[in-house]
Amino acid sequence: QVHLVESGGGLVQAGGSLRLSCAASDDSFSRVVMGWFRQAPGKERESVATMTWSGDSNYYLDSVKGRFTISRDNAKNTLYLQMNNLKPEDTAVYYCAAATNYGGRYSVPTQPRAYDYWGQGTQVTVSS
Repeated sequence: QVHLVESGGGLVQAGGSLRLSCAASDDSFSRVVMGWFRQAPGKERESVATMTWSGDSNYYLDSVKGRFTISRDNAKNTLYLQMNNLKPEDTAVYYCAAATNYGGRYSVPTQPRAYDYWGQGTQVTVSS
């Protein structure tokens, strides 16, 4: 069974950095859109950053632009999210996801319903 596994979450002070990783169990995800989502208590799941397999297009939530960077190493079947200058409002469970119906170079869906494979999530807590 194909699955995604996140790692790299933790507790960090405001202004600090974390790097999340998402390892895919096989290379079937190397040619589809992948992304990072987050969900804070009492809030809906939101798209943080997404990118095509080729890297030609990506999306960032406005509040993370300039602070977060999404990248992927298709040879390693791994997706990353570098998070710098973290703020308390970034506290959430972060999920990695893949949209296997999106294999193009430019379309990057942001709605969670477009993504059909999800990791188990990793907690990110930013203290003030």
